[in-house]
Amino acid sequence: MKDLATLGQRMRHFRTEAGLTLDQLGAAVGVAASQLSLMENGRREPRLSLLSAVADELGIPVATLLEAEPPSERAALEIELERAQAASTYRELGLPPLRASKAMSDDVLRALVGLHREIERRAREAVATPEEARRANTELRALMRTRNNYLPDIEALAEEALAAVGHTTGALTHRSVSRMAERLGFELVHVDDLPHSARSVTDLENGRIYLPPASIPGGHGLRSMALQAMAHRLLGHAAPTSYAEFLRQRLEINYYAAACLMPLTQSLEFLRQAKDDRNIAIEDFRDAFGVTHEAAALRFTNLATEHLGITLHFLRVGGDGAISKAYENDGLPLPVDATGSIEGEIVCRHWSAREAFERTNRTTEYYQYTDTPAGTYFESTQTGSGTTDEFSITLGVPFAESKWFRGRETKVRYRSTCPELSCCKRPATELTERWSGRAWSSAKVHAHIFSPLPAGTFPGVDDRELYEFLEAHARE
Repeated sequence: MKDLATLGQRMRHFRTEAGLTLDQLGAAVGVAASQLSLMENGRREPRLSLLSAVADELGIPVATLLEAEPPSERAALEIELERAQAASTYRELGLPPLRASKAMSDDVLRALVGLHREIERRAREAVATPEEARRANTELRALMRTRNNYLPDIEALAEEALAAVGHTTGALTHRSVSRMAERLGFELVHVDDLPHSARSVTDLENGRIYLPPASIPGGHGLRSMALQAMAHRLLGHAAPTSYAEFLRQRLEINYYAAACLMPLTQSLEFLRQAKDDRNIAIEDFRDAFGVTHEAAALRFTNLATEHLGITLHFLRVGGDGAISKAYENDGLPLPVDATGSIEGEIVCRHWSAREAFERTNRTTEYYQYTDTPAGTYFESTQTGSGTTDEFSITLGVPFAESKWFRGRETKVRYRSTCPELSCCKRPATELTERWSGRAWSSAKVHAHIFSPLPAGTFPGVDDRELYEFLEAHARE
């Protein structure tokens, strides 16, 4: 009996219906009225034998007392008010709790509950800020580091789903993804009018997953989006109540999609053979499963430590040197701000993630050794171009692990002493003397650093746009 508040309300409801006072019912079942009052107020859990006696005295089955629904609208409002005032959002205000007495009208009670709902809604909006996102990202990254970036339960779930549609080898086809959706009761529907703030939309009522047009470039992206949408259902996700929960859910659905596109059994067979051949290369892993270089590198971080015994680091860095994604469990000294966050921090100019941009021919992976204050690392980097800027994807390992990787024979080697300013941040003395006080520049500001994500049930998604889209397509 976990929901004592509802049980207490049902006891009170049927007692008053029977016309009994607390004293009368207590005398009949051999319990003090004060004890019954605590039970009716959800403060004490009654024994099952006592509940049976109470039910007999009230002339109802004991199962009726144990039903999960509040006995009336009034009771439901009283329960919601009590729970809202016990929540941290209300306690932080320093206001005393207000008990719903008999003298309080239903209208007043509805108004109070409505105010609490609005307080909670605004609290959820407040967490969708860059500051909260950075803090939550930092905590989640630290947690995944303790787990070697590996989630065995999701691996097992993906293996089961793939086996159910008969997928055993090769790249996962769109047809197989559609069949996986059908097994969950969903149809994949491609539309060209998705809400601008949403990558996909799931209509739970009509069993549809809406995706961008099938003709858009990058089939991997569409397969991944569909799998991510399915993962929400498979993993039992509810609407996130905090930004940390939103990020955890996003990590889990991305993990599930990757585990389907690059299944555990086949991936380990491929990677173990590559390790035996001392020829591990992310570009080979990528091509074997028909995914992007970034997806392959991230998937490698899931499996390398847990199954291959290799510690490593992953970086996605913009052309300006700023980190957008990173993971490490090999001691690489990532740049961090005062809060421990890495997003937006600038990596050393001598790291592979930035040196790779200097190449003229960028069609293949770039290899180099990097000496850092924490040791020497072997790194392979692939560059690419996004919609607004270029970026690099780096997978690196400690020097001792380089023996397993293609490119280890490279003679390219750089030394980094960051965070020392003399390493790569401080301009040359002659340039400082030449230009100090003789120049002025206006910074390119990334507006998203200062702006909260659009507030809504799902951080970043416009509720009005989402619901109008669903209503329009539900009529089709």
